[in-house]
Amino acid sequence: MAKSGRKAKTGGSEGLRAISRFRLSDILMMLFVGLLCATCIFPFLHVAAKSVSGNSAVIAKRVFFVPIDFTLDAYRSIFADGSLVKSMGYSVMVTAIFTLFGMISCTCAAYPLSRKRLKGRGFFTLLLMIPMYFSAGIIPSYLLMKDLRLLDTMWVLIFPLIYAPSNMLIMKNFFLSAIPDSLEESAFLDGATNVQILFRIVLPLSKAILATLSLFYAVGRWNAYADNMYYIKSDALKMVQYRLYQMVASATEAQTTTLSEAAAVTSTPEVLQAASIMFITIPIICIYPFVQKYFVKGTMVGAVKG
Repeated sequence: MAKSGRKAKTGGSEGLRAISRFRLSDILMMLFVGLLCATCIFPFLHVAAKSVSGNSAVIAKRVFFVPIDFTLDAYRSIFADGSLVKSMGYSVMVTAIFTLFGMISCTCAAYPLSRKRLKGRGFFTLLLMIPMYFSAGIIPSYLLMKDLRLLDTMWVLIFPLIYAPSNMLIMKNFFLSAIPDSLEESAFLDGATNVQILFRIVLPLSKAILATLSLFYAVGRWNAYADNMYYIKSDALKMVQYRLYQMVASATEAQTTTLSEAAAVTSTPEVLQAASIMFITIPIICIYPFVQKYFVKGTMVGAVKG
């Protein structure tokens, strides 16, 4: 009882000291972080509210963060049209393949460069980091894709970007800080090969960085549409983000947003745009809860040691 009483007093005194150390700078920092969070949350809530609000309320600019005259007509139009739904499935497939290939290339580059036994690893690291600072430009890249016969194919959206120097550097730093050389040396003494060490020791211990970089790859591919605009002509190969860009651009120029004749559009262009944005954004947001516990750990550990 005496010990528990002393612990309670100690905990209480520590709490009082923590409160006494709570300064004005801490309050200002909390307000600043809160404002940054608000700049991300409030626009999302505004678009979400417009997507399920009535046309008259949206036109009258009365919708802010709470829906008015709740309706799902805009979402019904999207599903009735079918083009965005097909593009969504195609985009999910491209993003999954791109993420898989990207993680393979990143791991194959980062793991050897993180091992001290690799001779010339400084030179190879410098060589692989050059694309991070220099690029040929759009026109030479277009001509290269044309010579490789990748134009207007799914692979033109995958192969050019699967190697990311920044992701490779993060993974390399993680391996340096989290995978000691002594662990590999003991595995070598037991007769393990490099491939066995990678798949049975290194990768199982690297779930945090694998989840983090997979998220980086998936979000980067999902949100990109510039290469789709440059290299793709067929409607069947257009990703959903590029279709949304075309929809917003056409609505900005002509104040109309059109779907196919199969969809009975009963929503105004502004409501239909908001519903399309939510339809495209929600799937990628749903991934975050599953990788959240790895995300912070992976980014912090991978960025500590250079």
